[in-house]
Amino acid sequence: MKRRRLLQVTAATLGGACAEAAQAAPSAAKVLRVALPTAETGFDPAQINSDGNSILLIAQILEAPLTYDYLARPARLLPCTAAALPEMTGDGRVFTLRIRPGIYFADDPAFKGVRRELVAEDYVFSLKRFFDPQYNSGDLYNYSSVKILGLGELRDKAIRDKTPFDYDTPVAGARALDRYTLRIELGIADPRFIYRLAEPGGLGAVAREVVDHYGKDVQAHPVGTGAFRLKTWRRGSRIVLERSSTFRGAVFAGTPAPEPLAQDIAASLAGKRLPLVDEIVFDVVEEDQPRWLSFLDGTYAWLPVPGRYVSLAAPHGELAPYLVKKGIRLQRSLQPDMVMTYFYMDDPLVGGYGAEKVALRRAIGLAFDVPAFIRHIFGGQAVPAQSTLTPFTSGYDPAYKSEMGDFDPDRARALLDVHGYLDRNGDGWREQPDGRPLVLRLACTASQSDRLSNEIWQRSMQRVGLRIQFEVSNWPDLLKRTRAGSLMMWGYSWAAASPDGGPMLGIAYGPNAAESNDARFDLPAFNALFERQLSMPDGPGRDAVMRQAKNMLVAYMPYKTLVHRIRSDLVQPWTRNYWRHPFMRDYFRFIDVDPT
Repeated sequence: MKRRRLLQVTAATLGGACAEAAQAAPSAAKVLRVALPTAETGFDPAQINSDGNSILLIAQILEAPLTYDYLARPARLLPCTAAALPEMTGDGRVFTLRIRPGIYFADDPAFKGVRRELVAEDYVFSLKRFFDPQYNSGDLYNYSSVKILGLGELRDKAIRDKTPFDYDTPVAGARALDRYTLRIELGIADPRFIYRLAEPGGLGAVAREVVDHYGKDVQAHPVGTGAFRLKTWRRGSRIVLERSSTFRGAVFAGTPAPEPLAQDIAASLAGKRLPLVDEIVFDVVEEDQPRWLSFLDGTYAWLPVPGRYVSLAAPHGELAPYLVKKGIRLQRSLQPDMVMTYFYMDDPLVGGYGAEKVALRRAIGLAFDVPAFIRHIFGGQAVPAQSTLTPFTSGYDPAYKSEMGDFDPDRARALLDVHGYLDRNGDGWREQPDGRPLVLRLACTASQSDRLSNEIWQRSMQRVGLRIQFEVSNWPDLLKRTRAGSLMMWGYSWAAASPDGGPMLGIAYGPNAAESNDARFDLPAFNALFERQLSMPDGPGRDAVMRQAKNMLVAYMPYKTLVHRIRSDLVQPWTRNYWRHPFMRDYFRFIDVDPT
């Protein structure tokens, strides 16, 4: 799962198989420009804490063993740096794969002039880094939850003895059997762990020499085997990637879906070596209007339409005539994501498991005007979310209906009245049952979108007599504060990184507290359901267990789920091969532009 933060990503997901042999740069440089609506965190998988923008950037530089077939629907895995899909034991505990010889990292001073080949030990090192206490990785849960043999104990020893993490101690769960053969062994069965092997923002290969050379500054020095390398970085402003001269080239190989667009893209890619552009410029443009105007003037190759501009771009779901005349194309797709607000369960006001605390959270959820949120923030391009599970993942049921999708101020007021949240002094605002003031605090950024969202929150809470204040900060600082447990409430999105819905339940799994579980929800009955579904095969049995878990989250409401988004992407006529993939992030090598 790629956390939170894919609400902030404007680039779409595309993909395909990795490339094979080097390509000479064309005579006229091709530059692709895209906009990101929030700042990146950095370029180190162990430290980015599932920040969607950073994952998108890293995915163009670092490579995981596997990838997705960009044109195939439903999603299908392909080898990337691996020679083939991994061998997996029948119960889903042991994964063995062979890394292809002849893949090289980009040239870098860390290698002291030596051409550095990718080997199996690089993936062992990259996996161990998530367990190194010095990084305090927010993505550790992705690997600790499946109890990779020996790694948890190695981490515990470093913490207990207050010594550096010992990368040189072999562990049974992550081993290089030889120069090119990697074996990962889990402590529990998880047949869907294979999807983790397709996440460059997780298991993107990092060389030990690079970490040793740059030390604490490794966030600013990503060195990978991917199609692009970092050229320049102005933090929170502009990131420029350039074609890597050491990248192996390739001719696209994939299986296009029957849709005409997929067939056209397959024909366009046929016989071409990758990547197709020489440089990618990412501009951080936080406000909707500048992004919109810059797209209209031809600056950016594509644009997910900001909600407030949907009526201008695609009234009634059809591309506006003035955009048709420009040759701009419209692509619409339901996303495997979930926008939500969490309640910090250790907060003395909104946290806790007692009846009155549950009632307060449920009342807040029922009072929030989701229909207005969809209209004003997303321009109608979203559907109410009934649970934390997202479309296109296991466990998601489009027919499932819960209180999460309800907007019912009358029920909210009744819940508050019954549980003693009354206006005792007649000032129009409710107090806590013991008479103390009741003031909600919601964290947010200063963006136009968040300001509009805050207006909806203000009106919604005022309607039922709840006072709310807003804590404004920037995105990276809010990530730090949420990990420190200093926010009462905050909202963002989660986007599924694979067809497995399990990680979207993992955001409420107790042991994931301070990692994916920002709410710090910890209920033994829910934890047991989560652990049970982990090892079950996909099918009706697992779906039933996941449904019980969904129901429990509705009842306790540590998260108020809001919507699943519908993306309306506008694509410039000179942009080639753009098609949104539900899960893949390592896709820019397939995009082409016509410089004329």
